[in-house]
Amino acid sequence: MDHATRLKRLKFRAWHRGTKEADLMIGGFFDAHGASMTPAELDWFETLLEEQDVDIMGWAIGSLPCPERWQGPMMDRMRAITYVPTF
Repeated sequence: MDHATRLKRLKFRAWHRGTKEADLMIGGFFDAHGASMTPAELDWFETLLEEQDVDIMGWAIGSLPCPERWQGPMMDRMRAITYVPTF
C-alpha cells in the first residue's frame, strides 16, 4: 500500500477506537505525529493499535506498567500527552 493510503488507514483506526477518551488520546497522538513518522515508527504504531485501548492509555498515562516491547521514544512521545485536544 502506498504511504498516503497507509496514513489515511492509520488515522481512521486511531480515531475509531470505541471510546471518546481513546479516540482523543490515540487519534490525537496520530494527528500530532503521524505525518512525520518514519516507516519503522508507523510499523510500531500500527502494531500498537492491535492492543487494547485501556492498556495503551494506561501505559501512556502511567497507571499501568508499560511492557518492554512498547518502551522507547515513541511511547515517550505518547506519554507527553500535549497532543490531546482540549475543548
